[in-house]
Amino acid sequence: MLQKTRGIALSYIRYRETSIIARVYTEEFGLQSYIVNGVRSAKSKNNRIALFQPLTLLDMVVYYKNDRDLHRLSEVKTLHPFQSLPFEVTKSTIALFVTEMLNKVLKEEAGSPVLFRFLLDSVLFLEEARSNYENFHLIFLLKLSFFLGFGPEGAREFEDQLRENSYPFLPDAAVEEALNTMLRKPFGTPISLTRTARNELANALVAYYQIHIDTVGEVKSLPVLREVLG
Repeated sequence: MLQKTRGIALSYIRYRETSIIARVYTEEFGLQSYIVNGVRSAKSKNNRIALFQPLTLLDMVVYYKNDRDLHRLSEVKTLHPFQSLPFEVTKSTIALFVTEMLNKVLKEEAGSPVLFRFLLDSVLFLEEARSNYENFHLIFLLKLSFFLGFGPEGAREFEDQLRENSYPFLPDAAVEEALNTMLRKPFGTPISLTRTARNELANALVAYYQIHIDTVGEVKSLPVLREVLG
């Protein structure tokens, strides 16, 4: 049955000689996997494989059956063409990290329009921001944790949960203030953090997710993120 939905590309793997299997978080159906034929062929038109790069926003017509794990696309196009996110090193590195975390924590379940709207608005902010986005990944993970059911009410609760699970996170007053600001204010709010504090907080947030979601495991993009932002 043909259905229209918007989606956010998360990742893809090669499938046979010229195709891919793409993972997309959709507004209507949640996390879905799609076979996309012919995109790795030399004859493929318009570089369609670029549509499935991390966090690309998609407008899709899909064949959907709720008893299948693998679906097919009828039509796909860019919902909002990117001008900066794939091309600026800092933004693309943040996007890689965010996408890896989303791949680890999003589940194959019914769509959540509220969660999709949060993800869409977050990606659009990162794409369009010209300043004050160096802490985007930290704010994003903090806000996402509420949608996943384990958001902390404040910096102290965040610290307590880490300590209870033997993670040595001892922030100073400035980092505590930054954490509380991130929890309560929107993307783009100016927040002063040293490079060291930013990297330590990224490590702590990954550990926080590992406490609550046992599938997180190692985050391979984290060292790259630390190097680029450090």
